[in-house]
Amino acid sequence: MNLLLVEDSERLQRTLALGLRAVGFTVDVAGDGVEANGFLAAFGYDCVVLDLGLPRLDGFGVLRTLPAGGARPRVLVLSARDQVSDRVAALNAGADDYLVKPFAFDELLARLHALARRPVEARCDALEHAGVRLDPRSRSAWWNGTALRLAPREFALLEVLMRHRGRVFPRTEILERIAGSDSEASDRGVEVLVFGLRRKLAEAGCANLIENRRGAGYLIP
Repeated sequence: MNLLLVEDSERLQRTLALGLRAVGFTVDVAGDGVEANGFLAAFGYDCVVLDLGLPRLDGFGVLRTLPAGGARPRVLVLSARDQVSDRVAALNAGADDYLVKPFAFDELLARLHALARRPVEARCDALEHAGVRLDPRSRSAWWNGTALRLAPREFALLEVLMRHRGRVFPRTEILERIAGSDSEASDRGVEVLVFGLRRKLAEAGCANLIENRRGAGYLIP
Protein backbone atom coordinates (compact mmCIF):
# COMPACT_ATOMS: atom_id res chain seq x y z
CA MET A 1 0.00 0.00 0.00
CA ASN A 2 1.33 3.43 -0.93
CA LEU A 3 0.91 5.83 1.99
CA LEU A 4 1.63 9.47 2.81
CA LEU A 5 2.42 10.16 6.47
CA VAL A 6 1.83 13.80 7.48
CA GLU A 7 3.19 14.43 10.98
CA ASP A 8 5.26 17.30 12.38
CA SER A 9 6.75 15.41 15.34
CA GLU A 10 10.05 14.09 13.98
CA ARG A 11 10.24 11.36 16.60
CA LEU A 12 6.74 10.01 15.90
CA GLN A 13 7.26 10.52 12.18
CA ARG A 14 10.37 8.34 12.16
CA THR A 15 8.87 5.67 14.44
CA LEU A 16 5.73 5.32 12.34
CA ALA A 17 7.58 5.38 9.02
CA LEU A 18 9.95 2.62 10.15
CA GLY A 19 7.11 0.51 11.52
CA LEU A 20 4.93 0.87 8.43
CA ARG A 21 7.79 0.15 6.03
CA ALA A 22 8.73 -2.92 8.06
CA VAL A 23 5.29 -4.44 7.37
CA GLY A 24 5.31 -3.66 3.66
CA PHE A 25 3.99 -0.12 3.23
CA THR A 26 5.63 2.29 0.81
CA VAL A 27 5.80 5.51 2.84
CA ASP A 28 6.46 9.14 1.95
CA VAL A 29 6.75 11.61 4.82
CA ALA A 30 5.68 15.26 5.06
CA GLY A 31 6.21 17.52 8.07
CA ASP A 32 3.60 20.18 7.33
CA GLY A 33 0.46 20.75 5.29
CA VAL A 34 2.13 22.63 2.45
CA GLU A 35 4.67 19.84 1.94
CA ALA A 36 1.84 17.30 2.10
CA ASN A 37 -0.08 19.09 -0.65
CA GLY A 38 3.05 19.01 -2.80
CA PHE A 39 3.28 15.22 -2.44
CA LEU A 40 -0.46 14.80 -3.08
CA ALA A 41 -0.27 16.90 -6.24
CA ALA A 42 2.66 14.93 -7.61
CA PHE A 43 1.92 11.34 -6.60
CA GLY A 44 -0.98 8.95 -6.06
CA TYR A 45 -1.58 7.42 -2.62
CA ASP A 46 -3.88 4.73 -1.30
CA CYS A 47 -4.01 6.25 2.20
CA VAL A 48 -2.96 9.38 4.05
CA VAL A 49 -2.22 9.37 7.78
CA LEU A 50 -2.83 13.00 8.73
CA ASP A 51 -2.14 14.98 11.88
CA LEU A 52 -4.38 18.02 12.41
CA GLY A 53 -2.00 20.36 14.26
CA LEU A 54 0.46 20.99 11.44
CA PRO A 55 2.59 24.09 10.75
CA ARG A 56 2.02 26.33 7.70
CA LEU A 57 -1.22 24.56 6.74
CA ASP A 58 -3.18 22.47 9.23
CA GLY A 59 -4.84 19.11 8.62
CA PHE A 60 -8.20 20.69 7.82
CA GLY A 61 -6.51 22.72 5.10
CA VAL A 62 -5.09 19.53 3.60
CA LEU A 63 -8.52 17.86 3.71
CA ARG A 64 -10.06 20.80 1.84
CA THR A 65 -7.59 20.45 -1.03
CA LEU A 66 -8.11 16.72 -1.63
CA PRO A 67 -9.87 15.85 -4.89
CA ALA A 68 -13.29 14.24 -4.93
CA GLY A 69 -14.09 10.87 -6.49
CA GLY A 70 -11.96 7.85 -7.26
CA ALA A 71 -8.63 9.69 -7.33
CA ARG A 72 -9.01 10.62 -3.67
CA PRO A 73 -6.93 8.65 -1.13
CA ARG A 74 -8.43 7.35 2.09
CA VAL A 75 -7.57 9.61 5.04
CA LEU A 76 -6.96 8.48 8.61
CA VAL A 77 -6.62 11.42 10.99
CA LEU A 78 -4.13 10.81 13.80
CA SER A 79 -4.50 13.52 16.44
CA ALA A 80 -4.22 14.27 20.16
CA ARG A 81 -7.49 16.19 19.92
CA ASP A 82 -9.89 13.85 21.68
CA GLN A 83 -13.15 15.79 21.83
CA VAL A 84 -16.21 14.51 19.99
CA SER A 85 -16.45 17.88 18.24
CA ASP A 86 -12.92 17.42 16.85
CA ARG A 87 -13.73 13.97 15.46
CA VAL A 88 -17.01 15.16 13.96
CA ALA A 89 -15.32 18.18 12.34
CA ALA A 90 -12.60 16.03 10.76
CA LEU A 91 -15.03 13.41 9.46
CA ASN A 92 -17.31 16.11 8.06
CA ALA A 93 -14.29 17.71 6.37
CA GLY A 94 -13.57 14.50 4.47
CA ALA A 95 -11.59 12.20 6.75
CA ASP A 96 -12.48 8.51 6.56
CA ASP A 97 -11.36 7.55 10.07
CA TYR A 98 -10.03 9.17 13.24
CA LEU A 99 -7.58 7.74 15.78
CA VAL A 100 -6.68 9.58 18.98
CA LYS A 101 -3.09 9.80 20.26
CA PRO A 102 -1.67 7.96 22.13
CA PHE A 103 -2.57 4.84 20.20
CA ALA A 104 -1.47 1.24 19.68
CA PHE A 105 0.46 0.61 16.47
CA ASP A 106 -1.52 -2.60 15.87
CA GLU A 107 -4.75 -0.62 15.93
CA LEU A 108 -3.36 1.86 13.42
CA LEU A 109 -2.44 -1.04 11.12
CA ALA A 110 -5.88 -2.61 11.48
CA ARG A 111 -7.59 0.66 10.65
CA LEU A 112 -5.39 1.21 7.58
CA HIS A 113 -6.14 -2.28 6.29
CA ALA A 114 -9.85 -1.70 6.90
CA LEU A 115 -9.70 1.52 4.89
CA ALA A 116 -7.93 -0.29 2.07
CA ARG A 117 -10.74 -2.86 1.91
CA ARG A 118 -13.42 -0.25 1.41
CA PRO A 119 -14.71 -0.15 -2.18
CA VAL A 120 -13.63 2.86 -4.19
CA GLU A 121 -14.18 4.02 -7.74
CA ALA A 122 -11.83 2.43 -10.25
CA ARG A 123 -8.57 4.29 -10.65
CA CYS A 124 -5.23 3.60 -12.28
CA ASP A 125 -2.51 2.99 -9.73
CA ALA A 126 -0.10 1.37 -12.17
CA LEU A 127 3.27 2.99 -12.84
CA GLU A 128 4.73 2.90 -16.35
CA HIS A 129 8.03 4.08 -17.78
CA ALA A 130 10.35 2.90 -20.57
CA GLY A 131 8.31 -0.26 -21.12
CA VAL A 132 8.25 -1.18 -17.43
CA ARG A 133 4.84 -1.46 -15.77
CA LEU A 134 4.30 -1.85 -12.02
CA ASP A 135 1.04 -2.70 -10.27
CA PRO A 136 1.53 -1.77 -6.59
CA ARG A 137 -1.72 -3.45 -5.54
CA SER A 138 -0.81 -6.90 -6.85
CA ARG A 139 2.96 -6.31 -6.38
CA SER A 140 3.48 -7.40 -9.99
CA ALA A 141 5.89 -6.03 -12.59
CA TRP A 142 6.29 -6.46 -16.37
CA TRP A 143 8.59 -5.27 -19.11
CA ASN A 144 6.87 -5.02 -22.49
CA GLY A 145 4.29 -7.53 -21.29
CA THR A 146 6.81 -10.04 -19.92
CA ALA A 147 6.46 -10.72 -16.20
CA LEU A 148 9.43 -9.81 -14.02
CA ARG A 149 10.08 -12.12 -11.07
CA LEU A 150 11.16 -9.65 -8.40
CA ALA A 151 11.84 -10.25 -4.73
CA PRO A 152 9.78 -8.04 -2.36
CA ARG A 153 12.63 -5.61 -1.71
CA GLU A 154 13.51 -5.45 -5.41
CA PHE A 155 9.91 -4.54 -6.19
CA ALA A 156 9.87 -1.95 -3.39
CA LEU A 157 13.06 -0.35 -4.69
CA LEU A 158 11.79 -0.23 -8.26
CA GLU A 159 8.49 1.26 -7.07
CA VAL A 160 10.23 4.02 -5.11
CA LEU A 161 12.49 4.94 -8.03
CA MET A 162 9.61 4.93 -10.53
CA ARG A 163 7.31 6.98 -8.31
CA HIS A 164 10.01 9.61 -7.91
CA ARG A 165 11.60 9.61 -11.37
CA GLY A 166 14.45 12.05 -11.71
CA ARG A 167 15.19 12.16 -7.99
CA VAL A 168 18.49 10.75 -6.74
CA PHE A 169 18.11 8.45 -3.74
CA PRO A 170 21.23 8.07 -1.57
CA ARG A 171 21.90 4.68 -0.06
CA THR A 172 20.95 5.88 3.40
CA GLU A 173 17.44 6.80 2.26
CA ILE A 174 17.05 3.56 0.33
CA LEU A 175 18.02 1.70 3.51
CA GLU A 176 15.40 3.61 5.48
CA ARG A 177 12.64 3.11 2.90
CA ILE A 178 13.30 -0.48 1.89
CA ALA A 179 14.92 -2.12 4.91
CA GLY A 180 12.64 -0.55 7.49
CA SER A 181 13.69 -1.72 10.95
CA ASP A 182 16.08 -4.41 9.71
CA SER A 183 19.19 -3.71 11.78
CA GLU A 184 21.33 -6.01 9.62
CA ALA A 185 20.82 -3.96 6.46
CA SER A 186 23.85 -2.02 5.21
CA ASP A 187 25.20 0.10 2.37
CA ARG A 188 26.65 -3.08 0.90
CA GLY A 189 23.19 -4.62 1.07
CA VAL A 190 21.85 -1.73 -1.03
CA GLU A 191 24.54 -2.38 -3.65
CA VAL A 192 23.58 -6.05 -3.79
CA LEU A 193 19.89 -5.15 -4.04
CA VAL A 194 20.46 -2.71 -6.90
CA PHE A 195 22.75 -5.17 -8.68
CA GLY A 196 20.16 -7.94 -8.47
CA LEU A 197 17.36 -5.69 -9.72
CA ARG A 198 19.48 -4.40 -12.60
CA ARG A 199 20.42 -7.95 -13.56
CA LYS A 200 16.79 -9.08 -13.72
CA LEU A 201 15.83 -6.02 -15.75
CA ALA A 202 18.73 -6.60 -18.14
CA GLU A 203 17.86 -10.29 -18.55
CA ALA A 204 14.35 -9.24 -19.56
CA GLY A 205 15.78 -6.80 -22.10
CA CYS A 206 15.55 -3.58 -20.11
CA ALA A 207 19.14 -2.61 -19.43
CA ASN A 208 20.30 0.78 -18.10
CA LEU A 209 16.97 1.74 -16.55
CA ILE A 210 18.57 2.57 -13.18
CA GLU A 211 21.45 5.05 -13.15
CA ASN A 212 24.16 5.38 -10.52
CA ARG A 213 25.28 8.92 -9.72
CA ARG A 214 28.69 8.40 -8.20
CA GLY A 215 28.81 9.59 -4.61
CA ALA A 216 25.14 10.61 -4.69
CA GLY A 217 22.92 7.57 -5.19
CA TYR A 218 20.55 5.92 -7.66
CA LEU A 219 17.73 7.17 -9.86
CA ILE A 220 15.51 6.44 -12.84
CA PRO A 221 15.84 9.53 -15.08
